[in-house]
Amino acid sequence: MLVKTYKRFRIEKNGEKDKLANHLIREVAKLSYKEPFWETVKKLGLKPEAVKEAMLYLEEMGEIEIKRASDGRRLWVLTLRDIKRNPVRLDRWLGLTSERRAGK
Repeated sequence: MLVKTYKRFRIEKNGEKDKLANHLIREVAKLSYKEPFWETVKKLGLKPEAVKEAMLYLEEMGEIEIKRASDGRRLWVLTLRDIKRNPVRLDRWLGLTSERRAGK
């Protein structure tokens, strides 16, 4: 199912693409405590690059902020764990950003 969501994410344009990326990231975030995480993602049929691509897209849109280490490296799994722990904050953030877009 997540593979189909990712494939649709790849071909969709702006409006639906946001929803698909958000859905994909939320579903993957549910698995963020399973170790090794990237092996779990591969078992679902997704490549780690697919998850990272969706996260980068959401970051570019200003909907999430990927955590970074002190040396500048992105902390993908920690960001997903934060989304899992605090989904209400993400919903509020998504609501705020969509209001800003509507005002433009």
